[in-house]
Amino acid sequence: MPVTKHRHLTAGTLAVVLGATSLAACGSSDDDKSADSSGPVSLTYWTWVPGMDKVVDLWNEGPGKQQRISVTVKKQASGDTLVTKILTAHKAKKAPDLVQAEYQALPTLVSNDALADIAGDAKDARSKFAAGAWQQTTLGTDAVYAIPQDIGPMMFYYRADLFKKYGLTVPTTWEQFAETARALKRKAPDKALTTFSANDSGLFAGLAQQAGAKWWTTAGDKWKVAIDDAATEKVADFWGGLVKEGAIDDQPMYQPAWNKALNTGKQIAWVSAVWAPGTLTTAAPDTKGKWAMAPLPQWSDGENTTGSWGGSSTAVTTDSPHRAAAATFATWLNTDPKAVAALAKESGVYPASTSAQSGDAFTQPPAFFANQPDFYARASEIAKNTAPSAWGPNVNVAYTSFNDAFGDAAKNHSDFGDALRTMQDATVADLKKQGFEVAQ
Repeated sequence: MPVTKHRHLTAGTLAVVLGATSLAACGSSDDDKSADSSGPVSLTYWTWVPGMDKVVDLWNEGPGKQQRISVTVKKQASGDTLVTKILTAHKAKKAPDLVQAEYQALPTLVSNDALADIAGDAKDARSKFAAGAWQQTTLGTDAVYAIPQDIGPMMFYYRADLFKKYGLTVPTTWEQFAETARALKRKAPDKALTTFSANDSGLFAGLAQQAGAKWWTTAGDKWKVAIDDAATEKVADFWGGLVKEGAIDDQPMYQPAWNKALNTGKQIAWVSAVWAPGTLTTAAPDTKGKWAMAPLPQWSDGENTTGSWGGSSTAVTTDSPHRAAAATFATWLNTDPKAVAALAKESGVYPASTSAQSGDAFTQPPAFFANQPDFYARASEIAKNTAPSAWGPNVNVAYTSFNDAFGDAAKNHSDFGDALRTMQDATVADLKKQGFEVAQ
């Protein structure tokens, strides 16, 4: 895996000095830190997940008490802010025992030797997860750098009442999706099927993932960046073409105008993930009970693949003097039936654990989708076919470049292919600036 040098992660909010280390060797637990003392163990867990303290109480009052391992939750901000804080603490050798980490942040943390390889302590956990979820925590190696916690399989959401009103059929392929968008415009010119939004790069990344894209891979000890590969170019051209011809909208998500469009039926569908009901509850409250969920359209008939938009894991840091104990807790948190049920209830987490997806917490649909009783059963089936991801050490740079380049392209109805190449060039240039070896 790639060799790193002394460098700065300069883009976004990350500006932390990185260490000289090999990614393949990062997180090695072959030292005295992997052995816990015979006395009581106290662990600290940095997480942004709401209600996590109530979930951890179950551990502290049950198996943790029996094993003399207590965990204290320290609430943190999410995203780049937390990554920066972890790296800063690790530089001083004062990182907590456990951290919440989004999947796309793992390569950055691992390449900085901030996360421990817990494969020896978590070997029995693999069977609890779908291959796509587990793969994200291994970075394509035999090492295990975290335990999957929640996932965001992507789906297609649509206004069932308006689809019926306008005689539209739920698309099963992207070609049908485009024809549905055009058909709606012909029948109701003031409405749009959906929008292409350039303010959430995770959506585009998930769509590219479904198409087979692998943005970061390795060649020997070099990183290879392929953000402008054929799969991603296909996705960019597809959405750019729909925006250019006016078949769909181009306004950003999560803004008041977007909320209003969903709430009033001016936009009648949304490509999103399993967490969408929560967003729709606040963005479009007047439409409760009018939506339905279906699998993501496919690029070819007969395919059955989805992308991932969001999700995080629980990782053990290399600074922890109690790695085995921390790994035991991380495994319990994300696989124990009582723990994952509590995560669903207290934190609104859609679990990565496959058995938990059909647990008691998911026997009833989200309140916003009360008209679709099989919501979570379908979600679980969709999640099983999540395409593998391929993250690198400067995802934040790629995402920032996407927001800028695709934002301009959507606004100007210009070529999305050019925006994609801008994203590729910016990501490669940043890796080189940091001191990574990059394969051409």
